[in-house]
Amino acid sequence: MALKRKDLLGLRDITRGEIEEILKTAETMKKVVVGPNKKTSHLQGKSIVTLFYENSTRTRLSFELASKYMSAVAANIAASSSSVKKGETLIDTAQTIDSMGTDVIIMRHPMSGAPHIMAQHVRSSVINAGDGTNEHPTQGLLDMLTIQEKKGGFEGLKVAIVGDVVHSRVARSDVFGLTRMGARVVLAGPPTLLPAPGCELPGAEYAPTVEEAVEDADVVMALRIQLERQKKGLFPSVREYARFFEIDPKMLSLAKPDAFVMHPGPINRGVEISSYVANSDRSVINEQVTNGVAVRMALLYLLTRRDA
Repeated sequence: MALKRKDLLGLRDITRGEIEEILKTAETMKKVVVGPNKKTSHLQGKSIVTLFYENSTRTRLSFELASKYMSAVAANIAASSSSVKKGETLIDTAQTIDSMGTDVIIMRHPMSGAPHIMAQHVRSSVINAGDGTNEHPTQGLLDMLTIQEKKGGFEGLKVAIVGDVVHSRVARSDVFGLTRMGARVVLAGPPTLLPAPGCELPGAEYAPTVEEAVEDADVVMALRIQLERQKKGLFPSVREYARFFEIDPKMLSLAKPDAFVMHPGPINRGVEISSYVANSDRSVINEQVTNGVAVRMALLYLLTRRDA
């Protein structure tokens, strides 16, 4: 199978069938990730370029490993050491990479919508690895794969997402993808870190307290508090935030007994999630990382098969 679309720019407009196909393919690819022989020929003869205008560890490394596990020719470009520093525009950079015979360009950019602009000017498939405060679709898909593995599906599940929702591209992709598949997504956090009235994420519910969001939840996700924004005074202090919003054992006890905890990483331990919970058997944070490689392998495979 293959995806009919050229690019994966977000989950806002993705279909249920496309999500199912990606997750099904990712399940197969995961066997390679966790197996003894991490080498397949799925991308033999294909070229993959990662272009990151922001720092990244998990996303960038997982895309690189996904490319190499499937025998692609992979190259990495950091904007800080590229011609961008010489004044080259995004479109010029994109067309330069495209002209070298690249099959897929994976881009992270601080400006919302940047991958969408790039996709309009290249023949290569473009994968959004996070754009501004808009979306992070591959994180949303790996979260969905993790939930599907643990719960067997999405219909009727209550997923609580707690923290800095307004700045979180992960939250947006999770809301779009999970609600499309029939889950109920409830958001909670400090009022200053939630979307303003009239700008709410479509399909999501908003709880007045974290306790109400977490109560009887099947899945609890803690979002990273972006400490670099603390200087803007969006909440009094890190200690104050942890006092009211940290996912600790007491907070988690409000969820269903078989509920598990997720986090997109990197973790601020003792702030949005306690070390005890992060290290407990109810945490699937490391499994999310493993599933990230599988999902990205699946996407690279499906997008490069469009013309097969």
